[in-house]
Amino acid sequence: MAEARLYTDYKKDVRPKLMKEFSIENLMAAPKLTKIAINVGVGEAVSDRKSLDNIAENIAAITGQRPVLTKARKAISNFKLREGMPIGCKVTLRGTIMYEFLDRFINLALPRTRDFQGIPDKGFDGRGNYTVGIKEHVIFPEIDTDKVDRIHGMDITFVTTAENDEQAYALLKHFGMPFRKRN
Repeated sequence: MAEARLYTDYKKDVRPKLMKEFSIENLMAAPKLTKIAINVGVGEAVSDRKSLDNIAENIAAITGQRPVLTKARKAISNFKLREGMPIGCKVTLRGTIMYEFLDRFINLALPRTRDFQGIPDKGFDGRGNYTVGIKEHVIFPEIDTDKVDRIHGMDITFVTTAENDEQAYALLKHFGMPFRKRN
């Protein structure tokens, strides 16, 4: 199987730039992307199980990997939620699939977002990981908008080996992530 385009770019261009920018001596100490976690919470799944199945199909089409259903950890009577009920789904991408998803996300999906001004740079957690929320799943080209009955959002977390947010920001910026201009 061929290498993903962004992984080849990382080895040829991004990693040397990061090593020079942060004066890193060891090749293995350079920040890199380890996984991308995609999470969708479905509040309607309590009353309508079919909606969760549709969302799971959408996530599978977007990522190329079948999602795992997440279950409620404890019962909440106000929401008619029982412990163990399925209330969402998640996918963890690694390796070639991860880089191909990142490529599609940056170059195809984000430009299709309505009124796109760039993504905010406030989603860093202090440990070099970045989370962004997407409001509409229909920005991905794999989704047929004619067959969509309900639009849902998702949280996408980029987990890196960067030691701090500055290194993670530089890594994602070199990959082509369109962050908003800072004032």
